[in-house]
Amino acid sequence: MLFVILTVLSAFLSNLETKTLQSDFTVTVAEEVNAPMNYPGALTMHGQLFKLDMFGLEAAYDGKTMYMYSAETDELTLSNPTEQELTEANPLLYAKALVPVCNITERTITNDQSPITIITLTPKDQSIGINRFVLRVRNDDLMPLSVEIKEGKKISTLKLKEPKFTNDKIEYVIKADKDTYINDMRL
Repeated sequence: MLFVILTVLSAFLSNLETKTLQSDFTVTVAEEVNAPMNYPGALTMHGQLFKLDMFGLEAAYDGKTMYMYSAETDELTLSNPTEQELTEANPLLYAKALVPVCNITERTITNDQSPITIITLTPKDQSIGINRFVLRVRNDDLMPLSVEIKEGKKISTLKLKEPKFTNDKIEYVIKADKDTYINDMRL
């Protein structure tokens, strides 16, 4: 059973290394005492490289530099992120980082269109900060459909809207206008 899980998960992560994933999404954050909050956004990623538009911010990572642009302040911040900062910014990379420290279970559900594999990662040591990470992947094309992260009483759910893999070459940088303030924090 573990071999099947790792095969699905490995094939999915391999797809992210060789193809470009593009999708609009909605992040829903819910706590037991509060009404859920929904945040729309858009994501393009290829391996560790990504572009993200959410909360009125644009973020990109080109393999070396993290770019964060705020239109509200017209400020572009450049930094060299740590591995932990990258995995915190990208839930699909977070799944990859969790594999060695989690128990993994899976189940396949069948709907009218295509079977879906639900991969649940549960930390062996609860001190890492999450209770559970659930990834739903469509079996036919290994397309990610959603990610759910449970932390205490909070559940964050990322639902991808019409995700697709492409072979497009994307530039994972954000360029500043001449009047944009550049905050360069790179070492």
